[in-house]
Amino acid sequence: MSYTFRPERAFTGDFKRVGAEQFEQATGILRLRPDGMHEAIHQARKSFKRVRALYRLVASDAPLFQSQENARIRDMARNLSAVRDAAALVENARYLQEGARSQEEERALDHVCLRLVERRDRIADSQTDIEDRIAATIVNCERAMAALGHVAFDDSRRKTADRLAKGWRRTLKRAAPALEACQESTEAASFHELRKRAQDYRMHLALMRQAWPSAMEAKRLDAKALVEVLGHLNDLDVMTSLVNEDPALAGNSQDQAYLISAVIARRESLRAEALDHARNVFLDTPDDESRTIRLLWLEAGR
Repeated sequence: MSYTFRPERAFTGDFKRVGAEQFEQATGILRLRPDGMHEAIHQARKSFKRVRALYRLVASDAPLFQSQENARIRDMARNLSAVRDAAALVENARYLQEGARSQEEERALDHVCLRLVERRDRIADSQTDIEDRIAATIVNCERAMAALGHVAFDDSRRKTADRLAKGWRRTLKRAAPALEACQESTEAASFHELRKRAQDYRMHLALMRQAWPSAMEAKRLDAKALVEVLGHLNDLDVMTSLVNEDPALAGNSQDQAYLISAVIARRESLRAEALDHARNVFLDTPDDESRTIRLLWLEAGR
């Protein structure tokens, strides 16, 4: 199966299926780790993000369930965050290096990459309780699945359509001020908020793609591109803060100068690219688009 609703099915059962699949994927990969621990943690955290987005879509009909389980899953992700966050900085430094504007800048960024790899490995080695953390996460996944088993909704077609439309409207209404803030300011917090809202929207598009496969998939890919740009931008902001706190991570003064120059240039282009993507992704009003979602769901279930 996949991360998408089936309009022909009763909503409660389908909702549980989608959530359970993500928990099963997370626990499976944390146990087996086919591509190593770093990648297993990364994939598990992606599953947790999908579940949190799933639950946000129904928050109006299950507020207590959404609030409690969102907190549980957020804490599960944070429990595994230290190693993954360090690995993400390495990936972002390599991303910067790929766009180096000169051989000198490329060499300097290579030095930064090496230092960040060393930092990642130090953090991984210092996490002497990582196996305990992973084991605790698996247990919490099982508890979250048990909680999911108790949730229930009105499965009538119209009630389900209303529920999805309400969740859709809420997602877009939360995105609107985030986009406005990014158009008015270069504050990192504004772009980080837009990233979170775009991530939810991308996942909601995936959940609804059976209602209109071609249109939902095209829109989902646009939202995915926006999320990726905002992800690079967020990682650059994290890297900048880290180097400000510990300049030695960037090496000597020459390497630091090349890193700062590369970050400033890439950050400026990423902000412009993100705004272009966001204006296209969030083109329709929340009310108009949520009405369309309601009609699509009603039509898809016939």
